Amino acid sequence: MSESPDRTPLPRAFFDRPVLEVAPDLLGRTLVRTSPTGRIELRLTEVEAYAGEIDPGSHAFRGRTARNAVMFGPPGHAYVYFTYGMWHCLNLVCGPEGRASGVLLRAGRVLTGVEEARTRRLSARYDTELAKGPARLATALDVSLSLNGTDTCAGPDSPLSLLTGTPPAPDQVRNGPRTGVGGDGAPHPWRFWIDEDPTVSPYRAHAPRKRSS
Repeated sequence: MSESPDRTPLPRAFFDRPVLEVAPDLLGRTLVRTSPTGRIELRLTEVEAYAGEIDPGSHAFRGRTARNAVMFGPPGHAYVYFTYGMWHCLNLVCGPEGRASGVLLRAGRVLTGVEEARTRRLSARYDTELAKGPARLATALDVSLSLNGTDTCAGPDSPLSLLTGTPPAPDQVRNGPRTGVGGDGAPHPWRFWIDEDPTVSPYRAHAPRKRSS
């Protein structure tokens, strides 16, 4: 990237749009994580869209629950969930309030705070692996359930915020099936990424988990 990232904060209106508009438009934006231990800035390179109650792959497909309530708005808030008993994942709520939808942040390139991210991602061999995948991204940024519901549009004092960054050229954006989504939601080509960026995670088809006997 030859140009400096635009540091203008993304307004709430950016997120108050249909999820399939917001998701690809998040590519290249700068995600800022501010905590007592430091500040990390990350360029988003891969995301997935989830369309709530019309999307079998979404946590909100069967309606509102205590777990997914944040997905119903307002837009611009963080939806954090815990999965497989060990990983957190970070999403951004979008669309009109009352209609659940969100974008899973799957991967990014750490721009600022590489050493801070490395303290949490000791197994990463290269800087491009620090946030390569949604669980790794959340781990590198020290994202936990305590950040669920965080307003990313609340200003510089928010622990999570989004800046305009450096969006890719339209011909650099690719899309395809979402990773690990099965059932009726599997065919949706709602994963978006920046072509040939080394931080993008590999695609994996859904593999049903074996039940213990």
